[in-house]
Amino acid sequence: MLHDHGNKVHVGFNRIFHVECLSAASLSGPYLRTVDRTLVLARRSRKGGCTTLGSAVDLRSRKPKSRQMSQLFPPSHRAALERLTAFVPKAGRDYAARRNYDLGPGNHTHVSTLSPYLRCRLITESEVVNAVLHRHSPAAAEKFVQEVFWRTYWKGWLELRPAVWTQYQMALDQAWNDVQTQAGLRARWENACRGETGIHCFDAWARELVETGYLHNHARMWFASIWIFTLELPWELGADFFLRHLLDGDPASNTLGWRWVAGIQTQGKTYLARTSNISKFTENRFHPKWQLAGEAIPRHAPLPPEPRSLPAGDAFDPALRTGFLLHEEDLSPGFFLNMVDPHACGVLQPQTKLGPLESAPHIAAFRSAALDDVTTRWSERLGPQAPLTSHSDVEAWAKAQNLEQIVTPYAPVGPVATLLAQASKSDHTPPIIQLMRPYDRMTWPHATRGFFPFKKKLPTFIADIQAA
Repeated sequence: MLHDHGNKVHVGFNRIFHVECLSAASLSGPYLRTVDRTLVLARRSRKGGCTTLGSAVDLRSRKPKSRQMSQLFPPSHRAALERLTAFVPKAGRDYAARRNYDLGPGNHTHVSTLSPYLRCRLITESEVVNAVLHRHSPAAAEKFVQEVFWRTYWKGWLELRPAVWTQYQMALDQAWNDVQTQAGLRARWENACRGETGIHCFDAWARELVETGYLHNHARMWFASIWIFTLELPWELGADFFLRHLLDGDPASNTLGWRWVAGIQTQGKTYLARTSNISKFTENRFHPKWQLAGEAIPRHAPLPPEPRSLPAGDAFDPALRTGFLLHEEDLSPGFFLNMVDPHACGVLQPQTKLGPLESAPHIAAFRSAALDDVTTRWSERLGPQAPLTSHSDVEAWAKAQNLEQIVTPYAPVGPVATLLAQASKSDHTPPIIQLMRPYDRMTWPHATRGFFPFKKKLPTFIADIQAA
């Protein structure tokens, strides 16, 4: 996140946060129903019927159009490379000078907007760092390169402490239960999701998120701070709201970023959105005087466990009949296909169930199209392809193809890792071999403390990336 101390802004909270608005899902007890694109919060009455609770959440005027989203972020490797090429000339001192300014929809040309592509590795961190440092000196590109490594740091931190993800999911379930049973909380949550809080900047960011699928990093921080400290909503609901709607939504950067704002990630240190800071870095587009909380009291959560040892990744036997499992966590399969000659390819479809509610449709649309792009470009190397949606599908595919082992890119903490763990438990599924990239093996073990000890390793990381 950007760490804001007065007018000094230090970059940190992964430039990777985004939103839309509520997605519909059927739930037991109080639940969300879809009626002509209108979400109605309802629950069963004592007689077993249904009674609406509160007003409908009408998304018709704010629902992102797939065509518009694909124009903003075309889901292909070629589009990622074109965006990187266009940004590289600005990745040095221009970026350092203007990176903190949120100038509104259509005016984010001073930042890279590469995050959706990095999220699913349509383009890799190493590619981005190499391209930028081919054009700029390490000193000139320092701020942007640090942004790339902030994302890496978050990934490594959570990979060393997977219990934090589990704790978040449990707390989210409790917060969702509270939304269904507490009218005041429900009303604040609905208004925040609709962008109808009366706080002009917050509501404008909500609309931008819905209409464009993107939000500037600094605005994401302000949004999170207002959600937690001004609207007094549980941070877990905000993290869930972002994760279900971000094109670049990532369990590590998203969860840990919200924890940082709430004063949990760095114990007792919160991020408070201030009128003067918002006014300055939006160039006076917004000036929410007297509308924001004046203090940020840290929220509470269990202390994180001590970091575990990083899983090393698995070894595979090239003599065995092998299937390659492609998934949304890593869509640059060339590294793996240089080692593996698969007999068949399973294509794991995007995971849409990240909590009580389904992800927004544009998330699956983007990642499905990205998967299609990858399988088309690599079709000759991947072999016969089969779409898979669940751990039981993985088992059935392996049986149908007579596979002796399944090789797949390493899946960090999140829904794909959970699915692979479930598939591995079956006696009928062959060994699932997760191969870890050298970049992750090099960087993640150093995310044992805060970012600044990690940052001291950046010259070594960069030298290894350039040497490779």
